Amino acid sequence: MPEIYVIFFTLILILLFNYISEKKQFLIDKKFNIHKSFATKNIVPITGGLTLLILSLFFLKFENQYIKFFLIFVFLVGLLSDINYLFSPLKRLFLQILIVLLFINYDQIFINSIRVQMFDNLLSNIYFKYFFTTFCFLVLMNGSNFMDGINTLLIGYFLSLLVITLISIEKFNLPYDISNLKILVSILIVVISFNFFGKLISGDSGAYLISFIIGYFLIELANTSNRVSPYFVACLLWYPAYECLFSIIRKIKVKKSAAEPDNRHLHQLILLFFKRKLNLRGNFLNTFSGMTINLFNIIIFYVAFENVSQTKNLIMINILCLLTYNLIYYYLNKSLK
Repeated sequence: MPEIYVIFFTLILILLFNYISEKKQFLIDKKFNIHKSFATKNIVPITGGLTLLILSLFFLKFENQYIKFFLIFVFLVGLLSDINYLFSPLKRLFLQILIVLLFINYDQIFINSIRVQMFDNLLSNIYFKYFFTTFCFLVLMNGSNFMDGINTLLIGYFLSLLVITLISIEKFNLPYDISNLKILVSILIVVISFNFFGKLISGDSGAYLISFIIGYFLIELANTSNRVSPYFVACLLWYPAYECLFSIIRKIKVKKSAAEPDNRHLHQLILLFFKRKLNLRGNFLNTFSGMTINLFNIIIFYVAFENVSQTKNLIMINILCLLTYNLIYYYLNKSLK
């Protein structure tokens, strides 16, 4: 299916879903809590996830098409959260664990190596392999949801990630079918166009679904070729993964529930900084903040691309990313008090 058709159908679906959402007042982000209204108080359709699901079911090709049932289950967990029916984070986490474990068992998709002998010895144990792969999926999915708070950040991040992955596969002639990745790029180009102007958000359903799909594809990629260091994948996914882990540790440190949302994520501090220091306002402030973070990550992706098989260099890049995140976070957290 040529990508132009995917773009066309994505555009039609978004216009249709947005119209129905606004007319029926269903799948509307009505800002029920402070966290949801942090970046904007505008009422916005939460149709990004539904659009991605429908197009994924029709256009993505898997070796076993029953995998698509798991995409539906992942989406539904997020959807129940979006409509404030499944409000408890712990209940959502339980359902995520169940779905991911069943998926891994069904598809037998595992993280097989991180090129550290001691850890790889642990991964030779099937129970630890289940645990570690499930843990990585959960961190990615929830970290992606944490970072989905300002325009273009989530969709722009994964769009940039997919583009650099496609370039890497073609440049290094990696044995991986790129047709699914091209379809996802086509979908996200349209989605980000609406998200840029605050006309659509992904919601929990979109964040869980896109991160689940991309996590699956990247594990496949790392497992198909020894030329791809697992730390290249880590560089591509470092931001949502660390956002999740850092947020949990930060909340525990100040004796707050790690499961409850708050307004002290890095992207929220950056938005506050631009608002106070640069006097930016409205939708421009929202979008500009997301694009600034993604510009930094695009640079990281490019450097990782230049070292796609160089594990030691990639480890250093990951460490520098974490240090940079910490330094920026603590500077902003202190200066904005």
